[in-house]
Amino acid sequence: MGDVKELILKINEARPLNEEESGLIEKAFGFSHIAHQGQKRKSGEPFFNHAYQTALQLAEWRLDASAVAAGLLHDVPEDTKFAIDDVKKEFGEEIAFLVDGVTKLGHLKYRGKEEAQAENLRKMILALSKDLRVVLIKLADRLHNMKTLFALPPLKQKRISLETSEIYAPLAYRLGMQNLAGQLEDLAFPYLYPDKYQWLVKNVKERYEEKEKYLEDVKKIIEPALKESNIAPIKIDSRVKRYSSLYKKLLRYDMNLEQIYDLVALRIVAKNTEECYAILGIIHQLWPPLPGKIKDYIAMPKPNGYRSIHTTVFCLNNKPTEFQIRTPEMHDEAENGIAAYWAYAEAKTGKQYREKKAVFADKKELAWVNQLKEWQSGIADSAEFLQSLKIDFLKDRIFAVTPKGGVIDLPSGSTPVDFAYAIHTEIGNQCIGAKVNDKISPLDYRLQSGDLVEILTQKSKKPSASWLDFVKTNIAKKAVKGAMKENPLLKKHPLRTEFRITAEDRVGILKDVSAAISRSHINIISVNVPPATHFPVIKIRCELNNKEKTERLVLKLKEIKGVKEINYKLI
Repeated sequence: MGDVKELILKINEARPLNEEESGLIEKAFGFSHIAHQGQKRKSGEPFFNHAYQTALQLAEWRLDASAVAAGLLHDVPEDTKFAIDDVKKEFGEEIAFLVDGVTKLGHLKYRGKEEAQAENLRKMILALSKDLRVVLIKLADRLHNMKTLFALPPLKQKRISLETSEIYAPLAYRLGMQNLAGQLEDLAFPYLYPDKYQWLVKNVKERYEEKEKYLEDVKKIIEPALKESNIAPIKIDSRVKRYSSLYKKLLRYDMNLEQIYDLVALRIVAKNTEECYAILGIIHQLWPPLPGKIKDYIAMPKPNGYRSIHTTVFCLNNKPTEFQIRTPEMHDEAENGIAAYWAYAEAKTGKQYREKKAVFADKKELAWVNQLKEWQSGIADSAEFLQSLKIDFLKDRIFAVTPKGGVIDLPSGSTPVDFAYAIHTEIGNQCIGAKVNDKISPLDYRLQSGDLVEILTQKSKKPSASWLDFVKTNIAKKAVKGAMKENPLLKKHPLRTEFRITAEDRVGILKDVSAAISRSHINIISVNVPPATHFPVIKIRCELNNKEKTERLVLKLKEIKGVKEINYKLI
């Protein structure tokens, strides 16, 4: 059932508790135990065990004594004879606020009327922006509930698993808590996709074991090589890819397990950042890297704060193998996200720092929380709110880079127009084109993580109604629709011109053609280049319905070296 001493021991690992804080934990433990006396869960275990496991998880994340006490008490007002006023009387305003916040989030039911869903999710956003501990307690509560989900009826299992997969796991990931996000996804996966789960268990188990043995042989090579360079890493261990994550990746590779290079990866924890790069160099001396598979998240962290170096090399027997290299602090942050930041703040400067920094969402790593709060206040329609929340803030993320090195956090599938609006509304409105990795790119191009994006603008330019066909983010859609309200003429979909350009197959021809169109302040919608032939026909669609402007552009294009013939038509 649990022991209060174990809880206190866990918290002490992060920062020694003073007498008052230890007393608080003991008092909350006793109060919760009495309140839940005689209650049983559907699984048959004592109800208090759930409160204890929630608090124990919070202690493992190294939250403060108030949060752990609130974890012990989080179900008291909802499931016992004691009300929130009793909690306030016994434990004060701060803990009562945390418990009340978790109780309100407990009413969130993902299935039901859209209005009710939207209202509950808005409550979560408010909790995030006021005190992150409310959401962290709720996440600890959800983790233990998922571990005991087997005791519930099938319909409830599926609803709770869907809610976990679509709301709580992505939220944990956005908070940088990658380990928790993965745990929640894995716990939900068998209930949501039982057939797929069984297929994975059947087909992957032997491969995991085979890969583990293979990595043991790799360790026997890498360890002496590091020792030769006077590098003694803190630890070298293997990381097994989670079933839920593996399944998502397999979908992109036609379910071909041979294409998954990071089924099991070798993780090296180094003493400091300098050693991380030294180890990367040694690995590349031993084995050649796969082109495009070196990812330096130390120099350029992910938007949720994740830092590490990833490299995939042609390793033993020429097998592609992934290595992850990071420091202990980076590893802790990767596993526990905002909870790790909290622990460092607690250890470093105590409660005063926490009250100013960690409780409230004013850290730069969590700027999206305030953005989320501002964004949701402008959406009245419940269906639009729910859809936009999942796409704009909880969906798989990518990060693209500005020419000055800024990182823009976007949902997967975003385009240069979404990127432009994420920088500033005026940049989006005045967008006439984009360069992605120094190449002219169509505005509907789907950006990839790490893309370097430069937005080309023109002051008098207005957004096009056709952008609504491909923009992904609510911010972009809202801005385009706003511009159409101000200028009703924009509502009409403009005619487009398709150019068919016959040209020599020479290096740089497409770049020269795209540059000429861009210099004429014309938006490129799409580009179609056929397989290499002596005289390929390049198809380019543009936002253009002005005959005079089209003729001028044709003359410019004909001046380009290698262009043989140009035809165009309105579509």
